Amino acid sequence: MVNRYPTIHERVKGFMHGGDYNPDQWLRYPEIIQEDYRLMKLANCNTFSLNIFGWSAIEPEEGVYNFVWLDRIMNDLAERGSNVILATPSGARPAWLSQQYPEVLRVEKNRKRNLHGLRHNHCITSPVYREKTQQLNRLLAERYKDHPALVMWHVSNEYGGECHCDMCQEAFRNWLKKQYNHDLDELNHAWWAGFWSHAFNDWSQIESPAPHGENQVHGHNIDWKRFVTDQTIDFYKNEIIPLREITPNILVTTNFMGNYPDMGPYLGLDYNKFSKEVDVVTWDSYPAWHGDYQETWELAADVGFVHDIFRSLKNGKPFLIMESTPSLVNWHEVNKAKRPGMHLLSSLQSVAHGADSILYFQWRKGRGGSEKFHGAVVDHLGNENNRVFREVAELGDHLSRIQEVVGTSVKSEVAIVFDWENQWAIDDAQALRKANKKYIKTCQSHYQSFWKKGIPVDVISMDKDFSQYKLLIAPMLYMVKPGVAERIEEFVSNGGIFVATYWSGIVNENDLCFLGGFPGPLRNVLGIWSEEIDTLYENDYNEITFFSDNTLGLHGTYQAKDYCEVIHTEGAQVLAEYEHDFYVDTPAVTVNQFGNGQAYYLASRNQSDFYDAFYGKLVDQLGINSIVGEDLPNGVSVQVRTDGSEAYIFVMNFNNTVKKLTLVNDHKYYDLLTQKYINTTFEIKPYGVYVLKKNN
Repeated sequence: MVNRYPTIHERVKGFMHGGDYNPDQWLRYPEIIQEDYRLMKLANCNTFSLNIFGWSAIEPEEGVYNFVWLDRIMNDLAERGSNVILATPSGARPAWLSQQYPEVLRVEKNRKRNLHGLRHNHCITSPVYREKTQQLNRLLAERYKDHPALVMWHVSNEYGGECHCDMCQEAFRNWLKKQYNHDLDELNHAWWAGFWSHAFNDWSQIESPAPHGENQVHGHNIDWKRFVTDQTIDFYKNEIIPLREITPNILVTTNFMGNYPDMGPYLGLDYNKFSKEVDVVTWDSYPAWHGDYQETWELAADVGFVHDIFRSLKNGKPFLIMESTPSLVNWHEVNKAKRPGMHLLSSLQSVAHGADSILYFQWRKGRGGSEKFHGAVVDHLGNENNRVFREVAELGDHLSRIQEVVGTSVKSEVAIVFDWENQWAIDDAQALRKANKKYIKTCQSHYQSFWKKGIPVDVISMDKDFSQYKLLIAPMLYMVKPGVAERIEEFVSNGGIFVATYWSGIVNENDLCFLGGFPGPLRNVLGIWSEEIDTLYENDYNEITFFSDNTLGLHGTYQAKDYCEVIHTEGAQVLAEYEHDFYVDTPAVTVNQFGNGQAYYLASRNQSDFYDAFYGKLVDQLGINSIVGEDLPNGVSVQVRTDGSEAYIFVMNFNNTVKKLTLVNDHKYYDLLTQKYINTTFEIKPYGVYVLKKNN
């Protein structure tokens, strides 16, 4: 079946390449704006995001509008054949608005109202701010609805943060009333509010968590986070009312964020829920390449994990990179420049995992402000005569050579469950380690084994459909929401393989512990019960050893770190046992036959050699094949995009040395970048990349 997604607009014919353009900062320098047009063509850039922080330039005082500059830029870009992603500027407001309507200013969790400044310093509940943003958005939509350059709406910028003002407190109480059917007893039970005598007898007593007040009731904390997501989505939906009404054929989105330096998704908002409200998922990718805290290839695998999260939010539909940097940023602890070749490689990695654009913050470095040293296509030098500009132009040329990849997707037979609410609950739990309990890193450790083999993976929340996969992995599924265990049982019963780990099936959706033993509702499918968990110090370890006759055919002893769970079988078969401590000779790896499938339980957090061996056996058993004819060299990644007919194979070397590899040799491979056929065994240069079209 051929499945190719359309681009975001009929005028967009291939990859979008360009980024945030802020001509409103350069209105006193018209010659620079003219020079920008010349440089845009040289850089092979075709798409620009306008007006992201342009409110004060459009409305310098209340009710006084100046669209002349934006009209001119829109028209100039249209004449040059460029696309415009037009932003609504609600992410940062003019000073007159804060002065005249101080209630729009955000109140922090300490209950102090902020002064004017920064960005996203606004109340997400404020009727005034909602009215003002929607009013301006209506003017933008009416003015540019038929403009030939407009291809998409970019709503606000990187939504985030929370407000604790009186309006938000009342909105939170109303949200809770709806969640708990106006039954305060139900809320008290769900929050286990009798603990420390914190039960409520009136809704007015409930406030948001505060550092100098209530912050130890976990059900309360997670409901507040859910409310913040819902209220932010509601603010976004208020913003887009005129956009949907006036420009129904123009797609609408907002840019999601990654989390640094751990290179996970931003955790402040539940993007799984937010993604349902955007037409296309976009995100801002800023990994700290060449750091000293992990190997470059390890960071590449972590970045791949995040790309796959955002691709999976829309069930495989291509996503967009809305922001990245062609060189460096200005806010990492150490702002290291990308090495030659890394910009092309990291950008094409985004494409390999499903991106149909590479856009930058920013087109031109500003003269002042906190981001004047943030990387950009055009440096303060102001011309094309530097390495970064040349590498951007090279990428633009390469994107033009692989246009046929646009609209294809990634087909995965493996899924890893990563869930925002599960992360919130794990982080809030006063157990295991006090600080970093390593949930994201654990998910990435499992993911890395497939990345090394060139096997694509979807990264999904626990409410997604499991039936399309052969292998489902749910590391540290601490929270199990209603219906999830039943869908896992159905998945396994129908022949799927399910893998769970320690610290799973502990609490329900309200962060209340399951009674009757862990792993709670997963106990039936896994065929085990967990007696206790041992948290190890950083320098501690245990070991697990496989029985010589285990059904997976694994052999040897592997090191266990961080967490070791003491479990007992209830029908499951033991494959490996612990070697040390008071739980020596107790099960460490089990498998339970359930219907036509199998459910594995990993009782400890293990090293990469264990995951590589374990998942190597499972993919062989399931017949999940890579395009690679042999094991990939360390640090080389292979990803495939397809429309069901054509396959496009991205081969990427995240090493600073030459690597050699072999592809399955019953096909011919044509490199779209060099426009030459290649041998099935070939070398790839440091930070090199091939985009191969497989001909049957």
